[in-house]
Amino acid sequence: MKLRVVELLLVTTLPALFLAANGVPPLDITFATLIGGTLAAGAANAFNMVIESDIDKMMERTSKRPIVNEQVTETQALTFAFVISAISLAIFWVFTNPLATGLTVSAIAFYVFGYTVELKRRTSQNIVWGGIAGCLPVLIGWAAVTETLSWTAFWFFMVIFFWTPPHFWALAIKYKDDYEAAGIPMLPVVAPIRKVTQQMWFHTIAMIITSFLTLYSAGLSSWTYVVTAILGIGFAYQLRDPDKNSGPIFHGSITYLSLYSIALVVGVFL
Repeated sequence: MKLRVVELLLVTTLPALFLAANGVPPLDITFATLIGGTLAAGAANAFNMVIESDIDKMMERTSKRPIVNEQVTETQALTFAFVISAISLAIFWVFTNPLATGLTVSAIAFYVFGYTVELKRRTSQNIVWGGIAGCLPVLIGWAAVTETLSWTAFWFFMVIFFWTPPHFWALAIKYKDDYEAAGIPMLPVVAPIRKVTQQMWFHTIAMIITSFLTLYSAGLSSWTYVVTAILGIGFAYQLRDPDKNSGPIFHGSITYLSLYSIALVVGVFL
């Protein structure tokens, strides 16, 4: 299920729930969204590992995954993925609403077919557009509470959209040889580091801008702007040399997203 990846999705789902409720969201909807979201993301990741089992064997970073190690068969993994997908969608349908359920279906389908099948092995922009699947939990959380979508949800979605490429490109720089051996055209594999750095800067600046637009749309207090500015400066500072700082950038991006999400939740009450 790649639960460490799922954790990041929940980090952005929770503030979306609080923003949508403009306070504490209903507990039944909150638990249903978090549990259903965990299962949905876990299912998408399980499908991903079945489809990519051939390239996982070629990469040191993924060589210990359960299908590669023959701890489970592909049939068992597919069965597991289908079952938890069904449970996830049932939870969303019963405890939230059709919009949140439909968005969850879209997130699973886009990650599996859009990113894993169509984009990852074919284009260096794979994570840019494939990352949309990782942005959808924000919309799912908002829809679960309000049964609608809004500009605040859209801008928060865009924060994650622009955050994702620098986050994953930092990982791809660190494991460039792995991706190259597996024939995955991640941007750091097919482009000079100068171009990769330029793209990371572009997405980071766009992320910072949309992070402020999220605050403005949500009507949060001025202190959240100060916190967001400090976080943005800290994130950007790490980009001074991505080739040498790929590890700190990757982990720093996780810290940024976590602290920004906390600021959004706290900002709702101040």
